[in-house]
Amino acid sequence: MLATLIGATRSGSVTVVDLTTPLQESTPILELPPPFANTSRFRLEELSRYDDRGPAWYWNDIHTGEHTGTHLDAPNHWVTGRDGLDVSQAPLSTLVAPAVVIDRSAEAADDADFLLQVEHVRDWEAEHGPLPDGGWLLYRTGWAARGNDAAAFANADERGPHTPGVAPECARWLARETPICGLGVETVGTDAGQASGFEPAFPCHSELMGAGKFGLTSLRDLDRLPPTGAVLVVCPLPIVGGSGSPARVLALVEG
Repeated sequence: MLATLIGATRSGSVTVVDLTTPLQESTPILELPPPFANTSRFRLEELSRYDDRGPAWYWNDIHTGEHTGTHLDAPNHWVTGRDGLDVSQAPLSTLVAPAVVIDRSAEAADDADFLLQVEHVRDWEAEHGPLPDGGWLLYRTGWAARGNDAAAFANADERGPHTPGVAPECARWLARETPICGLGVETVGTDAGQASGFEPAFPCHSELMGAGKFGLTSLRDLDRLPPTGAVLVVCPLPIVGGSGSPARVLALVEG
């Protein structure tokens, strides 16, 4: 069966889609207002490059935060999940799992503060079937098109960032009443830009992490995935005690 899969990827009957934002110094990161601490930007520190520090090899130290670029949020990332799994304990059944895509890019193009509601997901289920048991819900908003411009990606003004997200009631429902293992988004975090003012604040983090579920952020190329039928392969670093990790995220798609 595995040989069949390899053959399918080589023949093109199964396509491997890379959903990952490349890591570089310009990769957008979440920036919190004072007095909160912020994560580091990604940076390479050269150790040697075929020179007297190492004549035959090139290598670097990596400086970055757990939640930089495309990354996995583990349950212990949020206070509601503080006793939950760390990123090294993410189940393999979560890291390789079915994925579905709900597309609300048209609404987000008209309203940067657009929020996914329970009825939107219900409408999707009426057309495509139930959310996958133990699978991922990937939320397409078109925001990935802004990913090479940090200012456009943050879309901030005097009231803070304006990016699409999930309504508190929908976050609660996804966390408590659906069988998904996690939520993936194109934005810098799983919550909307204005989610600090929601009740509860940052409801995706609060509800999903509290329910032992996971988050994926800064995904790209969700437009290349069908509404149903993809398999997600999530590859975070197994950081013991870590609250998250940059991740390579791949999707396997038939046809």
